[in-house]
Amino acid sequence: MSRLDRLSRRLPGPDALLTPVYTRLREAIVGVVATTEDFGIDYDAPAGDPGLFGPGSVTWKIHADFPGMMAGGIAALMLQTLHPRALAGVVDHSNFRDDALGRLRRTTMFVAATTYAPTADARRIIEMVDRIHDRVRGTTDAGEPYSAHDPDLLTWVHCTEMASFLAGYRRYRRPDLRRAAQDAYFDETRRIAEALGATDVPASKAQMDEYFAAMQPALRFDHRSRETLAVLESMALPIPVAGVSRRMFLGAGAALLPPWARTLIQRTSRQRLVDRASAESLHRIGPLIRAAMSEGVAVRSARRAGAERDCLRFE
Repeated sequence: MSRLDRLSRRLPGPDALLTPVYTRLREAIVGVVATTEDFGIDYDAPAGDPGLFGPGSVTWKIHADFPGMMAGGIAALMLQTLHPRALAGVVDHSNFRDDALGRLRRTTMFVAATTYAPTADARRIIEMVDRIHDRVRGTTDAGEPYSAHDPDLLTWVHCTEMASFLAGYRRYRRPDLRRAAQDAYFDETRRIAEALGATDVPASKAQMDEYFAAMQPALRFDHRSRETLAVLESMALPIPVAGVSRRMFLGAGAALLPPWARTLIQRTSRQRLVDRASAESLHRIGPLIRAAMSEGVAVRSARRAGAERDCLRFE
């Protein structure tokens, strides 16, 4: 054996060299998106519990991709600013202006719990959110009454999220995702919206496209939308790792907006250019983020259900 061979055996491998980077990035990301509230969810037990979806679902695969989910969550919040009654419920009954990140964290918790938590915990979180909705009611500036229990508002919020999560997965992970998988995703996830009281929830890609086309006449970008979007775009995302920034995630989220929404939100040519650059940055750094987040609740839930981590990827 040559001296060079002996020396190379003493050197750490690529994975060992990257471990500190993965650890630092994971700690930073978890510190940003994870809520500090304790909801009593144990993703490791009871053994054999598949939760509401299980390892054979399309939902587990799509929701396991952190870059797509993060960008998709931001795109969903942007879309939600366009519905006057839905936006009134957020602005009038939350501290979104002062804590936009808190809303993102709560959305992250709800999606993670309903996707991966054991069955009893997932149902408990749905019931908890349903009770919170009891006190979210009022009247918009235009005099329209609203309630968080309104089936059409529940459908709107659900559709903005699921359509954006799928768009994030397709753009940043699998552009070639089969249409059948897309249809299955919408069919699977509608059970969460329906459990909260939503009605006429799209169950396929075609139905989702039809839903948004039908909704557009009722949407508008007004002063409240503009103020809320400004708060969202100034949201702190303190991830102290080179290449991973607030601007990147926000721009990558905006890049997922459908053309009609970009027009309605009045994204300028310069903003769209920045959005495209941000999307490309997230696409390039996505593998690093996935590696850093490879031991999250999705993998823990797969172990609980007795499945291999391969269940979190399409073939």
